[in-house]
Amino acid sequence: MEQSPLVSVIMPAYNSAAFISEAIHSVIQQSYLNWELLVIDDASADETILIVESFSKNNPRIKLFKNASNQGAGITRNKGIKEAKGAFIAFLDADDVWLPEKLDVQLAFMWKHDLEMTFSSYNLMDEAGILLQKKVKALPVLTYQKLLRSNYVGNLTGIYNVEKLGKIYCPELRKRQDWALWLTILSKIGSTKGIEKSLANYRIRENSISKNKTALLKYNYLIYSEFLKYSRFKSLMKMSVFLKEHFFVKNKQVKKLDN
Repeated sequence: MEQSPLVSVIMPAYNSAAFISEAIHSVIQQSYLNWELLVIDDASADETILIVESFSKNNPRIKLFKNASNQGAGITRNKGIKEAKGAFIAFLDADDVWLPEKLDVQLAFMWKHDLEMTFSSYNLMDEAGILLQKKVKALPVLTYQKLLRSNYVGNLTGIYNVEKLGKIYCPELRKRQDWALWLTILSKIGSTKGIEKSLANYRIRENSISKNKTALLKYNYLIYSEFLKYSRFKSLMKMSVFLKEHFFVKNKQVKKLDN
């Protein structure tokens, strides 16, 4: 590949000692070599910092930043975005992993289709890292209006072009701020394309928001009411659309792994 711009990988981490080594290794093992990994520790109480330091002392492409107190994922991601030097910004949480060709495939796809932002399908794995033989298939075309109905971007697969869009930051929400970031980008570009091939593995955690239906309702409502500043009535109407989309439409994107 002739073009090899720097890609900044943003990895917020909080008490991630059990998984972060695997996440970092998945970046190191990328076939695309021109990257920097910015790990932002959100005041972990475990050995997360020590593990990251064991990588960063031997690899100058890995940089560690520390929050003095717990700030939440939105503020933590924004700290990484602010420090990023890359022409592209990508995201990987400390408990997920990328497949080795992730950046190569995605950047080639963006150049081929002249895209400012894109995302891909991804596989599901359990907390122990065992694949569940399921993938979440990316929509071939994603519009702002479709994204407004539910979040169709797996954050571990999303990447955007800083040179074309500038730096786009997350709102300072503790949950669902990734959805808000992609909404901001799609509001600017209108639509984008998704990559059918799975390029990452998403770890389903027992304490994740997707396991807590009450929290799911609360934080998604806040996207409409707090981030988009819709009225209470409009936010409730959008939530009714969201629930239908999330449980009856979006679930159709989950396929058997060999599909």
